Amino acid sequence: MTWKMLMFSATAIVIGGVAGLSVIAEADTPAATAEGSPIFGVTLPPGYRDWQFVSIAHEEGDKPDIRVILGNDIAMKAFREGTLPFPDGAIIARLAYKYESSARNNAIFGRDQSFVAGEPTNVQIEVKDSKRYAGTGGWGYGQFEDGKPNPSEKVVNSCFACHSKLPPATDLIFTTYSK
Repeated sequence: MTWKMLMFSATAIVIGGVAGLSVIAEADTPAATAEGSPIFGVTLPPGYRDWQFVSIAHEEGDKPDIRVILGNDIAMKAFREGTLPFPDGAIIARLAYKYESSARNNAIFGRDQSFVAGEPTNVQIEVKDSKRYAGTGGWGYGQFEDGKPNPSEKVVNSCFACHSKLPPATDLIFTTYSK
């Protein structure tokens, strides 16, 4: 094989690999899907996994999980400045994972003390649009499993049912931000 053919082949492999990685990255990070959640039409925002960290939460109950809460730039500015109500355009993402004991870590520590995020369970998205979602405190909701919206209206309605129990001074947001 000549040097030119070798360089052409290597270039084609690199370009193909980069193109393939971008396709994998898009599939791995569910971007906005044309399919929105029932009732609210909320979609997965592009790049939401790259948003800034707001907080974490651990839920006990029927399905214990650990949750990572992320915010887009508008939400983060509001969190940092203590702006309530959140401005339109704020989006908060909650990524949930099974809450599991780590046998490997516990073996190292010599006792049961380490818990980690296990398999992902779902992603919930809250979008602030005070006009579009006026009937639900200005927030629209969506829950997604494997990048697809949960089709159950009951699931999506349960979001507002819980958030509406919060004091009005919270703008219906569970998460607090620590500076």
